[in-house]
Amino acid sequence: PLEAVGMASKFERFASAGKGNGLRATHEIHAGELLYTAEPLACCVSNTCAKDFCHSCFSRRKTLLRCSQCKVARYCDVTCQKQAWSDHKRECKCLRSLHPRIPTDSVRLAARIIFRLLSPSQTSPGLCSLEEHESHLCDMGEERREGLSQLSSMLQLYIQQEVPNITQELPTVDPLSLLAKLTCNCFTISDGELREIGVGLYPSMSLLNHDCRPSCVMLFEGETLHLRAVRDMQPAEELTISYIGTLAPTRDRRTQLEEQYHFTCQCQRCTTADMDPMMLCGEEKAWAPLREAIPRLENWQTQAYWSELLYECGSLLDPLDGDVPAVPDCNVYRLRVIDLALDACINLAEWDKALAYGTITLEPYRWYYPDPHPAHAIQLMRVAKLQHFLVHLGDAYDIMKVTHGNQHPLTSDLIRKLEECRAELDRA
Repeated sequence: PLEAVGMASKFERFASAGKGNGLRATHEIHAGELLYTAEPLACCVSNTCAKDFCHSCFSRRKTLLRCSQCKVARYCDVTCQKQAWSDHKRECKCLRSLHPRIPTDSVRLAARIIFRLLSPSQTSPGLCSLEEHESHLCDMGEERREGLSQLSSMLQLYIQQEVPNITQELPTVDPLSLLAKLTCNCFTISDGELREIGVGLYPSMSLLNHDCRPSCVMLFEGETLHLRAVRDMQPAEELTISYIGTLAPTRDRRTQLEEQYHFTCQCQRCTTADMDPMMLCGEEKAWAPLREAIPRLENWQTQAYWSELLYECGSLLDPLDGDVPAVPDCNVYRLRVIDLALDACINLAEWDKALAYGTITLEPYRWYYPDPHPAHAIQLMRVAKLQHFLVHLGDAYDIMKVTHGNQHPLTSDLIRKLEECRAELDRA
């Protein structure tokens, strides 16, 4: 089945007050418990990662074999290519028809869903069907609707070779509505270190509501989704995840959620804004330039302009203007720029600088992630790799055994590093 139900007996669907549907515990749940495992209804590797990841198993490889026909899809080997062929054969013809243009991730994902719906024997309804998903088209502004309308035209042009008349072949599927549903219901598929690989639709998991301090986290092994509890829960308690990165002040989080998911977050963290004084500490005139620079810096990170990124981060973190007051390291905008500088240093093999930047982030991360969180574990692990410092590896493992589980490849890698580190200390 395409949406494999793993352990659904631990929770159930229910009508969540003010939120529509939700999922709640039916039994006592413990931190670290694996609650659900699912395969996507459809997924695809993101265009930005297309040359680095296998389009079948989602593994990163230095060398990948390219599909000789469409020249877009890449695979580890012939085995991966054969496994992907049932999903790729229609897509391949469509990609060839548009060459050299490549559709956006959302258009490619929508096309894969349409191809899957044309083979209903391959699908299984799970807890929630695609038809039940909200499109929120009526909640969108004119500019957003116009953008989706253009994507809808691209989608119909893209699939024309395979589905010349979608309204005739799939009368229940409207391309515009499908794309709108994807913007609010698909998930970013990430690797073990939370870097984006692709996008996928897991219909049952779309029932999970958002909380800025969630009770569960989602991790991926390839395209397989694992839902884990990060704290103990009692029967009837709602299961929640975070739809967005929560390392941001209330206004930023609420704005992102309203624009993408069309609701105003009323979680405890948002209604109390309890973390905002720390997140926005320092004088606004000092941290405003950091906030404004972040989109540009993140674009350089995506483009792998590491030297330019490091130089700009350095200029922002240590301005030459002596009149500019210092911004505390726990300010979230400064923290983000430090993280970007750390990434640049690692990619430029400037290890001492990387360690200095990484060490600065550890205390703020501890404050901002009071519950076990994969982002906290990854940060500890990055610094530990730089420093080979046993205490940070141990802290990373304490979190990762809850968020990732002992069987996850990244956890296994961490356990090996712990053993190597202990052996080195024993020899010292």
